[in-house]
Amino acid sequence: MTAVVPSYTAAVKVAVSIPDEVFEAAEELAARLRCSRSSLYARALQWLLADAERSEITAQLDAVYAEESSELDAGLRAAQVRAISDDR
Repeated sequence: MTAVVPSYTAAVKVAVSIPDEVFEAAEELAARLRCSRSSLYARALQWLLADAERSEITAQLDAVYAEESSELDAGLRAAQVRAISDDR
């Protein structure tokens, strides 16, 4: 069983090492955005995680369509063309 150390915040504190130039650029961006360093890093990680999830979904779709045709049925294609060209 893992022991849980109570803290004064619900957030997890993490120490990471990053290159000086990345740190300086992040500090400048946080100042421009008027947000804390923690907020900036959390937003960046959220964006990266969401991007990774989108990439995984895209890879799965690519795998499906590598085996299956994505071409529309001829009848469906004709119906779509008629629907688009109808005068309304």
